[in-house]
Amino acid sequence: MQQVNESGAAYLDAPVSGGEVGAINATLTIMVGGDEAVFERALPLFGAMGKNINLVGDNGAGQVCKVANQIIVALNIEAVSEALVFASKAGADPARIRNALMGGFANSKVLEVHGERMVRGTFDPGFRIRLHQKDLNLALTGAETLGVALPNTRSAQELFSLCAEQGGEDWDHSALVKAIESLSNHNIRGE
Repeated sequence: MQQVNESGAAYLDAPVSGGEVGAINATLTIMVGGDEAVFERALPLFGAMGKNINLVGDNGAGQVCKVANQIIVALNIEAVSEALVFASKAGADPARIRNALMGGFANSKVLEVHGERMVRGTFDPGFRIRLHQKDLNLALTGAETLGVALPNTRSAQELFSLCAEQGGEDWDHSALVKAIESLSNHNIRGE
């Protein structure tokens, strides 16, 4: 950063969320770290790519925000996976359970989009397990440095690792349900 500043240049870190669909539709969420004046100059460029654009702090804060996003997404995927496997093993139809839950406080984008992938068994990658593992490794390494406990993030990482061991590194991260299914000896799709 010092060399960049000394050269008279400026930079922003600006990770994104929203996946391939968000990139195609220019609706990405963009989490920006850096100087506010530099952010304001770059805002028209960000506006061409995204809709939810936020300056979250100084340089580096964008990456911190992205890692926090990935923690939340992983834990939501894990929760939806557990709920659907639990419901299915109890004899309920996971598709109907998902539809019912979407009308209540448990509703989320993960339940809506990834829950449907889980029920249908369509794990073509939108965001690959290996990439989510990379982000969770950043979270766990950062947490260790900061002295922060992330027990559920560690659990999600272990479940992603179980999927990877089954050849699923390139599955969509919604396939985490396969790890829960494996541990439960129950497949919600009756396969």
